Amino acid sequence: MIIKSMHDMGIRSEHAYLAGMASIGLSVAAWATSLRLEPGLGLARADRWGLFVGEWAPTFFGLGLALSHYEQQDGTLTATVHEIREQHKAG
Repeated sequence: MIIKSMHDMGIRSEHAYLAGMASIGLSVAAWATSLRLEPGLGLARADRWGLFVGEWAPTFFGLGLALSHYEQQDGTLTATVHEIREQHKAG
């Protein structure tokens, strides 16, 4: 299973969510950069670059959800939340 392999490699749902957020920012940056550096190719070219990178975000968010479900079943998500609560109570 791909999700289990990713989890075993240390990739957590938070990492996938952060990658999704970063890809949204990269989408805007790719669009703006293409528009500025390739003015002769027009807005359509910049739009294609922005959309290409922007399509990564749903994939990362989907992986984040799948990893989150796996973490809930595995108990690692619950353990992390429990540890945070215990640290908050102690601090």
